[in-house]
Amino acid sequence: MSSLDKITTIVADTQDEPTETWLAKLGPGLITGAADDDPSGIATYSQAGAQFGYGMLWTLFLTFPLMLGIQLISAKIGRVSGHGLATNIRRQYSPALLYAIVGLLLLANVINIAADVAAMGDAMALIAGGPTHLYALAFGLLSLLLQVFIPYRKYVRILKWLTLGLLAYVATVFTVHIPWGEVLLRTVWPHLSWSTAAITMVVAIFGTTISPYLFFWQASQEVEDLHADAQAQALRRKPEQAPRQFRRIKMDTAIGMGFSNLVAFFIMLTTAVTLGAHGITHIDTSAQAAEALRPIAGNFAFALFSLGIIGTGLLAIPVLAGSAAYAMAGAFHWKNSLELAPRAAKKFYAIIVTATLLGAALCFTPLDPIKALYWSAVINGVISVPIMGIMMAMATRRAVMGSLVISRRLRWLGWLCTLVMAAAVLAMFATMAF
Repeated sequence: MSSLDKITTIVADTQDEPTETWLAKLGPGLITGAADDDPSGIATYSQAGAQFGYGMLWTLFLTFPLMLGIQLISAKIGRVSGHGLATNIRRQYSPALLYAIVGLLLLANVINIAADVAAMGDAMALIAGGPTHLYALAFGLLSLLLQVFIPYRKYVRILKWLTLGLLAYVATVFTVHIPWGEVLLRTVWPHLSWSTAAITMVVAIFGTTISPYLFFWQASQEVEDLHADAQAQALRRKPEQAPRQFRRIKMDTAIGMGFSNLVAFFIMLTTAVTLGAHGITHIDTSAQAAEALRPIAGNFAFALFSLGIIGTGLLAIPVLAGSAAYAMAGAFHWKNSLELAPRAAKKFYAIIVTATLLGAALCFTPLDPIKALYWSAVINGVISVPIMGIMMAMATRRAVMGSLVISRRLRWLGWLCTLVMAAAVLAMFATMAF
């Protein structure tokens, strides 16, 4: 094709594109970022604020560019190759490596679903009274029914609206007095502590913010969006679409990751200025954080915090179950799409059903959700490093990306994120050993 033909094709494609608002262009990145602030993440950020006050706010400015870089890479792999991460790993690497990663991801996600469902049940019981376990089961079943029986294009709109639930944590900040000058100073000029407790908390924040299930979900959602658009193709086959799609991915992911870290910042700030300032320094669950807020910040702040737990849980559970299903389907070459009817992708939906029901069922067992969540974080931390290393290798490999391998700047950012996570995992094992 001549240069003139290429230019003509690009202009024609641009003219055929429907006019979209910037809000309509948001999708995989926004939902992925918002799902990162799930009830278990809320518990981690609440504990950081309660125990260390303003001392951990700086971590969220560090995690933002790292999280943005690695999620951009996962999104580009999906959109350029036209396949999710598991399918690409299966095509490029040893099956044994893939099965080990997918098995550990499935285990960690089920435990995370259990913790999230339990937190939602606790939050509902705090608001309305009644049986915590039945609420937890009801939320698990509701999430499952939405995933199975609503087509992707309609369901993704529901997930977008659920991201608004996170605004409850922004609103909560404005119900209490905040010494903004001190907050700004401690955020940009932190007092670093090298105690075991501080290192453990930094590792927990990194492990909560940069999680493998987010990589698998966002890459797969880019593939879902690709299949939902009759005019779109994998970018390695139609590179003239790349500039527009890369701009959308960059905006979507930057807003999603920025929103995620901003909400985490406000959760940490709220608990620092209320719980930490009043000597409440030990928080095990997000529901405990909500209950502890009531006598200090009032019923309104308590209600906002509790409703936020339920809203973000309804957003996170589909991402956790869905990412496990995408990973399993990619590993074993099954049909997989939330756009397909259950009968057309039985094995894919079976993983969603199994992961969600197992997570809900764990709420009825003597399993300690705090210990379970701890080990889930350990598993996520351990597998995130090799997954990121594999992603970096694939994103620079022409067999996967064609001529659209990632830029040098994004390559540096991705490897920096991988090294930081590796250091965090080593620090986690060091604190466990001593």
